[in-house]
Amino acid sequence: MGEVWDRVVRDWQMRPWWMNLIFYFCIYMTIVYMPFDIFWKAVADAEEVWFGLVVYGWWAKLTEPIHWIIYGSLAYGFLRMKSWLWPWAAVYVGQVVISMLVWNLTDPRGGGLWAGLIAAGVFAVPMVALWRSKALFQEA
Repeated sequence: MGEVWDRVVRDWQMRPWWMNLIFYFCIYMTIVYMPFDIFWKAVADAEEVWFGLVVYGWWAKLTEPIHWIIYGSLAYGFLRMKSWLWPWAAVYVGQVVISMLVWNLTDPRGGGLWAGLIAAGVFAVPMVALWRSKALFQEA
C-alpha cells in the first residue's frame, strides 16, 4: 500500500493543484461521462455543444466520439505531462471560452450577454494558466 500511496503523491506533485483538477475532470469525462453519453443515453436525449452551438439527436450521437477522443487525449497528456499537450490544452479551453459566450447568446437556456461574459471569464483563467505553463510540459 505504501508504494501505491507514494506513486499517487508523486503524481499529484507533478502538476499544480489547478492542473490536477483539470486532469481528473478529463479522466472522469473519459471513463464515466462520455461512455454513458455514447452507449446508454437515448438518441432522443442526446445533445452536444460545438463552439457554443448545440446539436441534437443523431448529430449529437455521431459527434460524441470526437469529444471522447479529445478528453481521452487530454487525460493521457496530463497523466504523462506530454510536450504535445502545450499549446493544445490551452487552445481547447480557449474554444470553451468562446463557446460559453456563444451558447449564452444563442441558446434559449442561456443567460444572455452578462452571463456569457462571466462564464467566458471564468474559463479564461485556466486557459491563460495553461498557456503560461509551457515549461511544465517538457517530457523527461
